[in-house]
Amino acid sequence: MPRLSLPVRESGWRRSVCPYCGVGCGLSVRARDGVVAEVRADRDHPVNAGQLCAKGALLAPAIAAEDRLLYPLVRSRETGGTKRVSWDDAVQRVATGILDAVAEYGPDSVMLYGSGQLMTEDYYLFGKLAKGFIGTNNQDTNSRLCMASAVAAYQLAFGEDAPPTTYADIEQANTFLIVGANMEACHPILFNRIKARKRAGGDRVKVIVVDPRRTKTAEIADIHLAVAPGADVPLLNGLLYEAMLGGWLDGKFIAEHTEGWEQFRSVLPRFQAELVEAATGTPAQQVVDAARMYASNGPALTFWAMGVNQSTSGVDKSLAIINLALATGNIGKPGSGPFSLTGQANAMGGREAGGLATSLPGHRSVADPCHRVEVEAAWGLPPGSISPRRGLTAIEMVEALERGDVRVVWIACTNPLVSLPNSDRVRAALERADLVVVQDAYHPTETTQVADIVLPAAQWSEREGTLTNSERRVCLLERVGDPPGEALPDWQIVCAVAAALGHGEAFDYPSSEEIFDEYRALTRGRDLDITGVTYDLLRRTPGVQWPYPKGAEAGTERLYTDARFPTPSGRAVFNVPQVLAPADEVTAEYPMVLLTGRVKDQWHTRTRTGKVPKLNRADPTPFVEVHPDDARALRVRGGQLVRVTSRRGAAELPVRVTDAIRPGTVFAPFHWGALWGGGSVANSVTSEAFDARSRQPELKFAAVRLEAI
Repeated sequence: MPRLSLPVRESGWRRSVCPYCGVGCGLSVRARDGVVAEVRADRDHPVNAGQLCAKGALLAPAIAAEDRLLYPLVRSRETGGTKRVSWDDAVQRVATGILDAVAEYGPDSVMLYGSGQLMTEDYYLFGKLAKGFIGTNNQDTNSRLCMASAVAAYQLAFGEDAPPTTYADIEQANTFLIVGANMEACHPILFNRIKARKRAGGDRVKVIVVDPRRTKTAEIADIHLAVAPGADVPLLNGLLYEAMLGGWLDGKFIAEHTEGWEQFRSVLPRFQAELVEAATGTPAQQVVDAARMYASNGPALTFWAMGVNQSTSGVDKSLAIINLALATGNIGKPGSGPFSLTGQANAMGGREAGGLATSLPGHRSVADPCHRVEVEAAWGLPPGSISPRRGLTAIEMVEALERGDVRVVWIACTNPLVSLPNSDRVRAALERADLVVVQDAYHPTETTQVADIVLPAAQWSEREGTLTNSERRVCLLERVGDPPGEALPDWQIVCAVAAALGHGEAFDYPSSEEIFDEYRALTRGRDLDITGVTYDLLRRTPGVQWPYPKGAEAGTERLYTDARFPTPSGRAVFNVPQVLAPADEVTAEYPMVLLTGRVKDQWHTRTRTGKVPKLNRADPTPFVEVHPDDARALRVRGGQLVRVTSRRGAAELPVRVTDAIRPGTVFAPFHWGALWGGGSVANSVTSEAFDARSRQPELKFAAVRLEAI
């Protein structure tokens, strides 16, 4: 296959966006000899205005790492060895594997699994190929692990997956409620903006943090609610009940712009402060004080992230947050609203482009016959081509591999053998597949090691494309340098495989811009209409917030300012969140609770950040945080190895003794896989149980025991 490439534009600084978290910080980037050499913050970008965290500032050395994947490889299952092959050979092997599986087992024997690190154009083409031309809705991404519960909650409450807020609300909020989000570590630039607002506003500005750990985020809080793991719904309902008793609700907004209030209100007396204390371990007076602070201190902005979403009741927890905002009228106004923080740079873009197992481009659903017809027409397919069945999600993919229902898995831009829960089970499931294809910028990773075919992908700065950050801002990443070796942009790899499958005419794009133009046409008339957005516009601006329909002169900063919602009634909906116990039961055999999460200077499975010495200094090895009381009971000291064992597996980790965590609870970061962590993987311990509505796994609660080694 001939190398597909585009010329690099004239030399000098290029505008880009950081590829790590969903904040979407603007960058200025410059290459030398075709390789990124300098990265600095874009002073004119509205998101970060010249600020940058260490991960973003140190992108250049991660790009030039020695383990960049340069050529297509195939692996022998007999010997485990790999050999280099041509692109034509590799693409034909992928296409043959897909065609053989479809012929023998049907289109649902194929699964495509992607990442919130992909560009919107890549997401769109993966979905077009899977759902439109292979004929399966088995397309999901690691964003399922990130924000699926928040998506479901937005849809239930507002009618669409449309976050109503904007980062500019930070400078106008008087109260911040941060739930299950360690923003200092995971979204540091936004955290800096909150600190700046707190300094500028003095005593008027208040911060409430809900977290079992006393993180650096919690250290700036006026009230830290150290809730027991899994008990968020009782606590949040308790805040709302106490706000109601105090007379701090917005009765006019509730009456005129919502529905379902009376049914929800009827359950609130179960959440008196004293009862909440018994259920959550949070002192009753703290609940009352936090309720007063949130509801009576002017506009309140709520942030939440994986500490809420990664739960078997993640949707209920997200709904409880939204209910609190609705009941106090904190929506559609400057400085207020429920704001779900995405964990990856383009998790939002994937949602918009139809990158999940239930969705189609433009916030459409595979279950809606009208939506299917609209997309079929746009793709030139006969009616009935797109299946009405929901596709497999991330955890269901593993289960389907075990049953033999899925025979071919194509993984792009992610490392599920480290990021998915119960990693030993994931490995065994992938080894059952007839064909595993992994498309990545690095090799080896834990997942490329089990792949039959490894495809070298260009990454950030080496290709052009768009992404959408957490505030609905669509930005363009300009191409700065050249992909190394024979690496190609992800969209070009998809087009090559599509052509080998016989669909070349439908995937004949000269550049990513034509893909974007096709995609944006599918947003016409939708809630996220971006028909007015072009590459040319994005080259001239630091991004625009959707909706931005054709003819618009500016993006839309915040939604629902007219208190009209895209529901059948035009009203926002109160939903009654259920109080559900975590799936893993704490017992005498497994008496402690393991939480997992991130550290500030590492990213996901360390395929990039693990190669930067400066980023490894703060946390050079994995660890487990243990409260001093538990350390004494276990007779362990700081630095000593312990075995953390759950019903699924075990990991051996050095102890960090700290009173910043609740007794009976331990914390371990998930970044270190088998290649980095000496064979111990935190996610070999975690639970694959998932929320019934969002199908997001419960990575934030695993019953474990600790034993000194």
